[in-house]
Amino acid sequence: MAILTSSDRFEFTREDDASRYTLMHDGALVSVLDYRDDGRTVAMTRAFTIPDFRGSGYAGVLVERAVADIAERGDRRIDAVCWYVADWFDAHPERAALLRPR
Repeated sequence: MAILTSSDRFEFTREDDASRYTLMHDGALVSVLDYRDDGRTVAMTRAFTIPDFRGSGYAGVLVERAVADIAERGDRRIDAVCWYVADWFDAHPERAALLRPR
């Protein structure tokens, strides 16, 4: 497990053993992003926000931080399998270079 960022209220973690990113807010798990990593491509397969926390933008924060993590590592492309992740990339065309060519 790698805690990638932490602040007074948010903790963003990459859990390689579970193949997921997580976002905690004030100590509560609020959103999860599942992925598959084949060494060249990270397929983002499911973004999920805990129902009590939906509508607060947490999934967007989580995807943004996960994309930034992958970009910083610099050795993978992203496959936006999840519809939410695909929509996020549509809204952030400046990050399109990270997508796996189809």
